[in-house]
Amino acid sequence: MTDVEVLVIQIIVAIIVAIVLIFVLVTLFRSVRIVPQATAGIVERLGRYHKTLMPGLNLLVPFIDRLRPLIDMREQVVSFPPQPVITEDNLVVSIDTVVYFQVTDARAATYEIANYLSAVEQLTTTTLRNVVGGLNLEETLTSRDNINSQLRSVLDEATGKWGIRVSRVELKAIDPPASIQDSMEKQMRAERDRRALILTAEGTKQSAILTAEGTKQAAILNAEGSARAQVLNAEGQAKAIQTVFTAIHEGQPDNLLLAYQYLQTLPKIAESPSNKMWFIPSEFTEALRGIGEGFATRGKGGPFAGFMPPSAGGGAEAPDADAPAATARTIDYADLSDDSADAAVAEAEAEAAKAEERPVPGLTGAPVVPPVASGDGSSADVAPAPPAAQPAPTSADEASGTNNGASGADGRGADGPAHRSDG
Repeated sequence: MTDVEVLVIQIIVAIIVAIVLIFVLVTLFRSVRIVPQATAGIVERLGRYHKTLMPGLNLLVPFIDRLRPLIDMREQVVSFPPQPVITEDNLVVSIDTVVYFQVTDARAATYEIANYLSAVEQLTTTTLRNVVGGLNLEETLTSRDNINSQLRSVLDEATGKWGIRVSRVELKAIDPPASIQDSMEKQMRAERDRRALILTAEGTKQSAILTAEGTKQAAILNAEGSARAQVLNAEGQAKAIQTVFTAIHEGQPDNLLLAYQYLQTLPKIAESPSNKMWFIPSEFTEALRGIGEGFATRGKGGPFAGFMPPSAGGGAEAPDADAPAATARTIDYADLSDDSADAAVAEAEAEAAKAEERPVPGLTGAPVVPPVASGDGSSADVAPAPPAAQPAPTSADEASGTNNGASGADGRGADGPAHRSDG
């Protein structure tokens, strides 16, 4: 065998060895497969499903087993383009949806549906139209959670046999027509204005209520303070009156003090502008007599020894029996030497005399003339003036005079002789 032939044989052997090595390498490469995490592989042997490869190192029979494309087992998010949907009130809205799903069975997702992703998209669109078709526009805009839950339940039930689980369906956007958007904006603006007015009215109401409550509390406190002040004032007046009466009772006042106070009060009664006449009680003479007796008892030789009421034998003539009962009694002031007592008694007598001289309309009796002191210190009575002529009574006057005849000719009433006061 020549060298050329040997060389050819060596080349052929080398080629065969290389081919064998290449075949072995290819066979090893096709028989060993590494599946990544969160993915699954479907192995077909001679065209039939053989097994599902799990993540990790897996061995296949070369030229017999065939591995299909790996399937992602993670949850996937698919955003579908906006779909026009007609609502119950015949308004077309554009809804953009987002679907969250996960492949749970790689075999079912491979052999039960040709393209599960397209199937999920079409199923989502049809289900969305069915759900939104039963709602009006306002319910569609405000019931997103309800729409999401209905879509998820329908899709999950339909895709369960495909080895797919739909976890969530979200409405990313709901866009009504432009004209409807303008109307909605006006409605929302009016609603916000209404709420603002309501809140303003509520604030005004609360303010008025709080103001009224404050006024009420202030009025109650003022009333309580006024009532307390009146109670304290009344208690003080009661204590003052009680103290005065206690002092008077303990002091045991005599008739002289009471008569003197009566003489001081009598001119004030006559000076009242609202009185047309005033009456001197029958006890007035007794009071005068008490004054005289009281001053006389201070001492026979004292300055008040001569202040005694006139008697039958005292040198002063008694008043005529026919004279009116209001005839003034005379008092001798000649022997009074006490200036203070003389001034007090003289002032009281002067006020009484002025009151007696004032004419009183309607009185028919003679006016009472005050006593005039004589030069020798004794008082003298002045005869009353004759009564004034009265006009002839009419028939009505005669009737009234008959009824009033019992009043007496001297003009005295039940309370004593009447005296004139100023008109």
